[in-house]
Amino acid sequence: MATKFTASQELDVFKEEKDGLLREVGNQAVWSLSSCKPGFGVEQLRDSSFETYWQSDGPQPHLVNIQFRRKTTIQDVCIYTDYKADESYTPNRISIRAGSHFNDLVEVEQIELNEPIGWICVPLKDLTSGKPVRAFMIQIAVLSNHQNGRDTHVRRIKIRAPVQTSKLPLFTSIDFNMKSILR
Repeated sequence: MATKFTASQELDVFKEEKDGLLREVGNQAVWSLSSCKPGFGVEQLRDSSFETYWQSDGPQPHLVNIQFRRKTTIQDVCIYTDYKADESYTPNRISIRAGSHFNDLVEVEQIELNEPIGWICVPLKDLTSGKPVRAFMIQIAVLSNHQNGRDTHVRRIKIRAPVQTSKLPLFTSIDFNMKSILR
């Protein structure tokens, strides 16, 4: 069953990054698409503009594949869509899958959107432990669009991971601080 999400123009996806709680890890991955119109590909999906977008060009489902070089902890996936600008091109049902490669992907979350305008942040939790997902690959599949549209528009995608904190003790005296790092 799909979880219903509401997009929010007021949602500040950069706040947790500024506070040092999450970091964007999409730049550490190799991105690929199932299809795209010329000039509407990965570069437009990953740039910082809300005016550009990825436009698919082919049969559904439309896929965004994000492959990491090492196993990565993923806290959430944030997707920016704009129903007012894109109408029938706006995704309605999205499946997010995780795994090691194309052949072992498991659906982690399926969401349903109702005329979204703004960011949707989907937390990715391991089904057994409830902790953030650890995977080599994330796949975002657009299963259907509003008004039964064929191709899709997605304006931005961010993949965020928790910031790893050091487990070393924090020393307060100058003497201990000077000797806390091994050469």
